[in-house]
Amino acid sequence: MTAWTHVDGHMIAAAVKAGEVSAETVTRAHLDRIEALNPQLHAYTDVTADRALEMARALDRQRAAGADLPALAGVPFGVKNLFDIKGLPTRAGSKINRERAPAQEDATAVARIEAAGGVLLGGLNMGEYAYDFTGMSVHDGASLNPHDNTRMSGGSSGGSASAAAAGLAPVTLGSDTNGSIRVPASLCGLFGLKPTYGGLSRGGTFPFVAAFDHVGPLARSVLDLALIYDAMAGADPRDPACQPRTGAPLAHGLDGDISGLVIARAGDYFARSGTQEAYAATDLIARALGVRETVVLPEAHRARAAAYVITMIEGASLHLDRIRARHADYDPDVRDRLIAGAMLPGAWYVKAQKFRRWYREQVLALFGTVDAIIAPCVPMVAPRLTHKTMVLDGVEMPIRPNLGLYTQPISFVGLPVVAVPTMAASGLPMGVQVIAAPGREDVALAIARRLEIDGVCRSTVVG
Repeated sequence: MTAWTHVDGHMIAAAVKAGEVSAETVTRAHLDRIEALNPQLHAYTDVTADRALEMARALDRQRAAGADLPALAGVPFGVKNLFDIKGLPTRAGSKINRERAPAQEDATAVARIEAAGGVLLGGLNMGEYAYDFTGMSVHDGASLNPHDNTRMSGGSSGGSASAAAAGLAPVTLGSDTNGSIRVPASLCGLFGLKPTYGGLSRGGTFPFVAAFDHVGPLARSVLDLALIYDAMAGADPRDPACQPRTGAPLAHGLDGDISGLVIARAGDYFARSGTQEAYAATDLIARALGVRETVVLPEAHRARAAAYVITMIEGASLHLDRIRARHADYDPDVRDRLIAGAMLPGAWYVKAQKFRRWYREQVLALFGTVDAIIAPCVPMVAPRLTHKTMVLDGVEMPIRPNLGLYTQPISFVGLPVVAVPTMAASGLPMGVQVIAAPGREDVALAIARRLEIDGVCRSTVVG
């Protein structure tokens, strides 16, 4: 008997369409695994079992009637709980939000994936208001890393990563403002896609920083990332930043030849401040791709600083009234950073945005000579849950803000990135970023797919 919880999404869809398995059987297998493992992992905060079974049965009736099934037929998925799910309050990882009225309609991403045949299993745990890189939640418990339950899953899409790695869903949705898809994907051994800014709709999601917020998928296969992206893509009046879909579906041509692509390695800032395991992971990918060229993203350290300024000020502006009224109901770490953001001078925000425009021009110029850039994704493997600080280059620094050391300078200008998994010498996952020019998700995914086909990057269910 096939363990459908250990099968990738595209393979589930193929089997459902071919009549090899019912969508209900696949759905029940995942619901059973959630019931067994979620009390320990804290990946899901809400399980929509009745809705999932109703959707699965509807797909089975369509197949029995001889109808053609859509691309994601029967593929279970979960979404970070900042996505609206009709009938549930949108938690956004907080205590306060769960008191809100239930959502009246699904987020655009949820609706589009269901329209493509996906089966929604529920909402996933996250760091409060997405201001987190650890996967720790003071309200719903830490979403644990399935590779080692004493370690962090990463955040803020920690539940999304924990669920996909543990076989509680083959694909999940997260959000990425400064690295919140790429960090947990890296720590949990998954592929993760942060699309171009505006590439996928944020309609019906709880905001954090409008200038940087992205949504995207995490999965155990590159093809699943592409299929989910294809289902979600397209302009949406609910998100003015979302752009119309152009070009062929990403799932087409993934297995093509990448030998003509010019791939470089990010140096300088991205070659320091990490651990040897982070550098070794990037070395592995560079060797596999035959990378010999190194490029410098100029002033990347200032890009990270400017990203922090914009994040803190925009985040504070969104939350200040709520903090005044209910400060005790916030995660103290989140609250204190938001308060600090409220005290930053407005002139700093203006300077940060001005620098951002300059930095974007410099980075885009690099893509005049290269097609993709590889860089570390996280500075270290998943830290222990009990650890608050880490030592990098002999300097002790807090873990919570610094797991995004390498991701922030990239999302700062909205570039598409695929996080690809490798395994460190310690036996724990370690991710690498494959970065492309705006709108070239196809390039980043094609490179990731080649690494997957060649066995350099693999992701499997833990347990």
